[in-house]
Amino acid sequence: MKQFLLFVCMLTLVSCSNQDEKRLTKDSISGAGATFPLPFYDVTFKAFTDSTGIQVTYGGIGSGGGIRSLRDQIVDFGATDAFMSDKDMAKMPREVVHIPTCLGAIVMGYNLPGIQDLRLTGQIVADIYLGKITKWNDDLIQQENPGIKLPELNIYPVYRSDGSGTTYVFTDYLSKVSPEFNQKVGCGKSLKWPAGIAAKGNPAIAGLISQTKGTIGYIGSEYAFAVKIPYASLKNKSGLYIKPDNESISAAAAGDIPADTRTMITDSANPQAYPIACFTWLLIYKEQSYNNRSESKARATVDLMYWMISPESQRLTTEVNYSPLPEETLIRARQVLSSVTYNGRPLLKQ
Repeated sequence: MKQFLLFVCMLTLVSCSNQDEKRLTKDSISGAGATFPLPFYDVTFKAFTDSTGIQVTYGGIGSGGGIRSLRDQIVDFGATDAFMSDKDMAKMPREVVHIPTCLGAIVMGYNLPGIQDLRLTGQIVADIYLGKITKWNDDLIQQENPGIKLPELNIYPVYRSDGSGTTYVFTDYLSKVSPEFNQKVGCGKSLKWPAGIAAKGNPAIAGLISQTKGTIGYIGSEYAFAVKIPYASLKNKSGLYIKPDNESISAAAAGDIPADTRTMITDSANPQAYPIACFTWLLIYKEQSYNNRSESKARATVDLMYWMISPESQRLTTEVNYSPLPEETLIRARQVLSSVTYNGRPLLKQ
């Protein structure tokens, strides 16, 4: 009887030990931020969970919200389409690193029944958002579209109401092509717009455009593709009208990038480049030993970052209408990730 009880106790201890080991290896990770890459993150985070058993939860609350959530230490990682400036980084409790995850494009979606091949320039788009161009048959728009009879219809520009990296990328572009826009509105995640209708998040803007005649708005290309919203060709720096696709987006990212990966690629000089292309990033603290975090959670966080720049994850980009990172960018991203530590010890397994 004593031997039987001893055997049961041993089984119980082994079972408890196995459960403890499971708990240690199955940390959950949470993140929040940009809505622009949300479809890509939905797919890749699920694939990571399926492969590792580590649960990843993510809230698309806008890039500004993601940065605040990381700053307040209520998530393991943030996400943004606008890299943090040195000034923003100085406000964080500790050093932050940027891990680029994919390339995307911001398109000018519009609702003009019967018109599928609209052409626009950056200056025209800037003037629409400045409230200077208010009718679709304005002479400036008609000159760019000689083969199309544009309707005498009011233009309703739509903009993001939340702190948004998509807004930052869009206004970075407009500030480069329009000195007046740069002076009156400028570049930022959250701005005071002279004209237009507000909507929260890329999905809301896409929905508003698809339902409202006369609207135009800046949205992630994947949302336009998903709900079949027409989007304009944009004249690039070389004077060519370009639509966003894998080739034209990748062309904007060609060339060297900074060691910390923080760079904007709008208004590229590459003749084949779509003019409003961008990177999007995940943000984590360089030193992962903070706020009573366990080493296993820190390793799980770094494992997720590494998964996002793996060949498997990058192959998923085109399935959800994004573009993979160039090899030069992936090399930089791995170098950045190799600097992440726990109590001063590198976490990335070489």
